[in-house]
Amino acid sequence: MTKATKKTPEAEKLEPLGNKAYERELKKLHIELVKLQEWVIHAGLKVCVVFEGRDTAGKGGTIKAITERVSPRVFRVIALPSPTEREKSQMYLQRYVPHFPAAGEVVIFDRSWYNRAGVERVMGFCDKKISERFLERVPDFEKAMVDAGIILIKYWLEVSPDEQTRRLKARIDDGRKTWKLSPMDLKSYGRWFDYSRARDDMFKYSHSDWAPWIVANSDDKKRARLNIIRDLLSRIPYKELPRQKVRLPSRQKAGNYRDPQHEVARVKEHF
Repeated sequence: MTKATKKTPEAEKLEPLGNKAYERELKKLHIELVKLQEWVIHAGLKVCVVFEGRDTAGKGGTIKAITERVSPRVFRVIALPSPTEREKSQMYLQRYVPHFPAAGEVVIFDRSWYNRAGVERVMGFCDKKISERFLERVPDFEKAMVDAGIILIKYWLEVSPDEQTRRLKARIDDGRKTWKLSPMDLKSYGRWFDYSRARDDMFKYSHSDWAPWIVANSDDKKRARLNIIRDLLSRIPYKELPRQKVRLPSRQKAGNYRDPQHEVARVKEHF
């Protein structure tokens, strides 16, 4: 009897998820997200979802997968630019509060107030004391959110060094992705372990019973999106509302109406 060969971590990795399997599962989840949307409106839920992670971790693609089949008036995505001079003079968390959900809304932050614990700390936009004070106080801030009836869900997307390198190189070489590559991304790339330390401190201080961090491996983007959507659905209590069967009404007759063929510009049909 031959001795069994121990599998390496690489050998144990799942095969990349194919497009057909991905689209099939995503369709099922989109149907559930529509049911969730209807329940959020019906029950007046207030949901806040935070996405954090290193550059290229897949936050934008995951958010797009969540929101592409629901209403942007219910699922609002917030991706704030760099603060203005006026905002810099405000209390730090002040610029985020106006975007919090009202009843019947799901607000998704593509990066959030945790910029202070991440990019601002690593890139020197705030000093160590300010970052530490933020981490000490943010659990109470989030407790106040939850006490106000907000369902707060925080995701950290974890990407490996090799996969981050591959994705950044793809942004350099692909004309569709060059807009995603900023000078800040390049500076951040060289500071992998500074970001690791910042992430570790963030988990240490701000992982709480009322607002825990949820980590998702995002090296396989498609699998990560499906796993995150399924997890999100499991964390928000909802029910499928009864729907009346829809029938299209009869369309009115043209009568004396004739299409006047307006003198307007038209899109050329190239395809």
